[in-house]
Amino acid sequence: MKISIVAVGKLKEKYLKQGIQEYMKRLGAYANMEIIEVPDEKAPENMSEAEQEEVKRKEGERILSKISPDAYVISLEIMGQMPTSEKFAEKIEQLMIHGKSKIVFVIGGSLGLSKEVSDRSDYSLSFSKMTFPHQLMRLVLLEQVYRGFRIMKGEPYHK
Repeated sequence: MKISIVAVGKLKEKYLKQGIQEYMKRLGAYANMEIIEVPDEKAPENMSEAEQEEVKRKEGERILSKISPDAYVISLEIMGQMPTSEKFAEKIEQLMIHGKSKIVFVIGGSLGLSKEVSDRSDYSLSFSKMTFPHQLMRLVLLEQVYRGFRIMKGEPYHK
């Protein structure tokens, strides 16, 4: 199975990079993993709604250009489904059973995802109704994917 994370923006924080590297290494035992960064659009503080939509549209085009037509797309969105870790593991396992060999997780920029990206998504996932920095979500997502594989394999994991 190939799992990609398409994320807007470059990761700068050393502590996040270290955590991400650790989980990427751990996940190597279960899946072929990659993180694809697409440039974020410069966004001034006081933008109109139309300007915000334009930023999301441009970032969305960059995201969509990295997704193959045969990929199963899971977008991280605040209004998405909020499964337990066990249900999330079950979701990934079902995708594998049904022959979905490419899963792409999408993490948008600070303004969220464009309508076009949401429309391309096969499943929308939320970790909380709270707002998190999109860079931090890479680490949280990787930890949950790793936990999901541990659950699927019947291996111990921290509850």
